[in-house]
Amino acid sequence: MTDYKTLIDAETWAFIERTNSYYPPDTIDYTIAQQREIYDRICREFFAGYPDGVAVETSAIATSTHDIPTRIYRSPLQAAVTVLYVHGGGFILGGLDSHDDVCAELCARTGYEVVSVDYRLAPEHLHPAAFDDVMSAFEWAAATPSHQILLCGDSAGGNLCAAVSHATRGHSKTPIGQVLIYPGLGGDRSQGSYITHAEAPMLTTRDLEFYQNIRTGGQDGTGDITQSPLADADFANLPPTVLITAQCDPLSSDGEAYRDRIVAAGGRAYWFEEPGLVHGYLRARHTVGRARASFTRIVDAVAALGQGAWLW
Repeated sequence: MTDYKTLIDAETWAFIERTNSYYPPDTIDYTIAQQREIYDRICREFFAGYPDGVAVETSAIATSTHDIPTRIYRSPLQAAVTVLYVHGGGFILGGLDSHDDVCAELCARTGYEVVSVDYRLAPEHLHPAAFDDVMSAFEWAAATPSHQILLCGDSAGGNLCAAVSHATRGHSKTPIGQVLIYPGLGGDRSQGSYITHAEAPMLTTRDLEFYQNIRTGGQDGTGDITQSPLADADFANLPPTVLITAQCDPLSSDGEAYRDRIVAAGGRAYWFEEPGLVHGYLRARHTVGRARASFTRIVDAVAALGQGAWLW
């Protein structure tokens, strides 16, 4: 039995308790509409505002079948890098507002343009709809010759970023790097953090099974790289990758496994497990010291990869 009272500090417990007051641990037993209402409310409660100097524009990418809403954040520095940010939310929650302040802060602190992608959600749109939308957004961003593209996403968004990195190998323009924040990459659920942290605060393996079932409509996606990037047999020629995971999270071992596969294939990847942090800690970056330090690590990774630097 994992002793979370020892692993997790008082600040992080306060964040967990505040989160649970809005978003109870049994929320997956509610209807999807109720879950979205609860999630949207918690995102509003934790909204930290925009830093000075960030210009924000809400737009859309037109495809042959539908529009993909986007929100674009620009800083006065005008660096020739676009960060494509893909939000978390278990593939059923979130949108342009859920990670609005995170994207604004990422823009302000790196000087890079940030484009947040409002991909289609399950169960209305089953896999691979979300993947298709992020691919379309990447192709749209790649059409700007002057800008390099860096992928960044948390949780479900980290999964989608990795899937796009695998799918775009061999394209005329590929991502210059990816920063994956506590991503779910389809790892082995019979070992590692899936066992040690199966009942972690903020995310359990029961939650993961629920989200996967909703995302796929209950279909078996074994071997589908667009769903589970760790299912790929080839990890060569992927962009430089930084993975930052939370120790108290069943998904943490996915970061380690993904790092190991890329390095074994001759690529560059770095994995850092944040001690004592829990899934979803991005919302704690202004109230919890460990989360604040981790967000700085994330910002520094985005900044370095955008400059073509490898610091690890």
